[in-house]
Amino acid sequence: MAIDDRFIDELTARCDIVDIVSRYVALKKSGNNYFGLCPFHNEKTASFSVAPDKQIFHCFGCGAGGGPIRFIMNIEGLDFPDAVRFLAKQYNMEVPESGENPRRRQERKRVLAALKDAARFFYAQLHSPVGAQALQYFQQRRLSRRTMGNFGLGYAPDSFHALLDAMTEKGYTKEELEAAGLIARSQNGTYYDKFRNRVMFPIIDVRGDVIGFGGRVMDDSKPKYLNSPETMVFNKRRNLFAMNLAKKTKSEYFLLAEGYMDVIALHQAGFDSAVASLGTALTDEQARLLTRYTKTVIVCYDADTAGQTASQRAIDILKKAGLRVKILRIPGAKDPDEFIKAKGAEAFRKLIERSDNDIRYRIESARDKYDFTEDDQRILFLREAAGIIAALENQVERDVYTASTAKLAGVTQTAFQQEVKNAQTRLKYQQKQQYHRQVRAPAQAAQPKERTIHYDNVRSARAEEGLLALLFSDASLLPDMREKVSPEDFSSPVLGKIYGHAIALFDSGRSITVSALEHVLQPEETELLVSALRAEIPADQRQKAMEDYIDIIAEQKAARDIPGQDGEDPLLRKAQLQRKTKRFDGTEG
Repeated sequence: MAIDDRFIDELTARCDIVDIVSRYVALKKSGNNYFGLCPFHNEKTASFSVAPDKQIFHCFGCGAGGGPIRFIMNIEGLDFPDAVRFLAKQYNMEVPESGENPRRRQERKRVLAALKDAARFFYAQLHSPVGAQALQYFQQRRLSRRTMGNFGLGYAPDSFHALLDAMTEKGYTKEELEAAGLIARSQNGTYYDKFRNRVMFPIIDVRGDVIGFGGRVMDDSKPKYLNSPETMVFNKRRNLFAMNLAKKTKSEYFLLAEGYMDVIALHQAGFDSAVASLGTALTDEQARLLTRYTKTVIVCYDADTAGQTASQRAIDILKKAGLRVKILRIPGAKDPDEFIKAKGAEAFRKLIERSDNDIRYRIESARDKYDFTEDDQRILFLREAAGIIAALENQVERDVYTASTAKLAGVTQTAFQQEVKNAQTRLKYQQKQQYHRQVRAPAQAAQPKERTIHYDNVRSARAEEGLLALLFSDASLLPDMREKVSPEDFSSPVLGKIYGHAIALFDSGRSITVSALEHVLQPEETELLVSALRAEIPADQRQKAMEDYIDIIAEQKAARDIPGQDGEDPLLRKAQLQRKTKRFDGTEG
């Protein structure tokens, strides 16, 4: 989609990046900037900053960075056009659709239409003589007609071309059906239905569009579940099954289940906030989607070992997204569906009321691994539990769980307190070691965090970064700057590219901002630019700083232009010498 540049400028001028980011991240002001925990990687110390004067965000930990549009792209899992639409809607602006690629827009429209018609086809098949076995399958699972209708459940006939024939009669081409993930092509070039002899679960996004399907066999054949492939409208990492229904709930919590049938059974029993991931482990994108609708998630995965392992992983992802997490233990049943059938909805509601918070769950899970009749097993449990408690930042929480865990294991609270302190010491040492590893090599520290970008000449590249920081802070410097240095003078092709784009913005009368370049730069290039813009140079020193940076760039370019010279700076030479010395003295392989 080629959205008019002027519209992008107007939209980003209206955006307040602090307001946008604070809807997802708890921010605290420190000096001129705001800081919080990065939503894009797991951290306990706030390294995520937002600069309102520059309208940019940057994480010192993982390197993520950009303007308002890039933030929405990352946090919502959207491409550039959809992120623009997302922000435009918030600011009551209408995106000029005339700039969109008409062919792309038409392809997307046809794919969505095909998926909707396919859902109607599968639904009709379920309630036809062909679908008698599938209907009986759902009825044996105690699903009512109303529930089947609410979820649009269907049946894919045991045929290689039933759907293909029905859809081509409606005017869809084979290419459109393949793009929708409904049919596939064999090695000899013939097309066939992707879903055959399966009960069908339409996957519907929060806007109400059918974007894909999950198909389940009715016997023990493999694969048990078959999901739609990734398409232009379907990304399984960014969607949750039944979110289109759950988003309407008045419940204060969401239930996160493992499978489609669990979710459907929960909804039928009155738990209308149930959702499930789409055939994969929970993702960061799905957790962020949940934050738009709730603050509390109760994980009710299967009671088997795999389900418990998945629960442990889900805890970290959900907490990273800022959600309050509780874990549901399901006694005497393998999953919510089985429990509700055996004990009823009211019994399940009582389970929810008794659900554990994530720390208690982890300690109880650790308890289940050890035999307390053996002293060495009890010691192992206490060490594992101490590691869990030591990671808590709140002293009161640590004291509460220290007391309850000591009682659980049959040891004195004083003794276990010492074990927790030892675990804290080990944790701090590990964090310190990690920090030292990050800063140990000066040359590596001088390189961009993004490994696909490498500075061959660190000294020149740092001056080039400084020049860009000046330019994006004060565009009035550009006329003088461009007379003395061109994009071709830059040692870093990426930085030279950004400099060239900035000149083009200036020449077209547009403001030189990060937001103005987000649709022409790759994500890693935007992050590099934002990292460079961290430099703060007082207005009265900018002219002198510019001259110094230009001198360094010119000096390094001259060295590169001399035959036999590469302009390599002392920092890299020192690092190389250190590596050679380590190899010779045996301290490093």
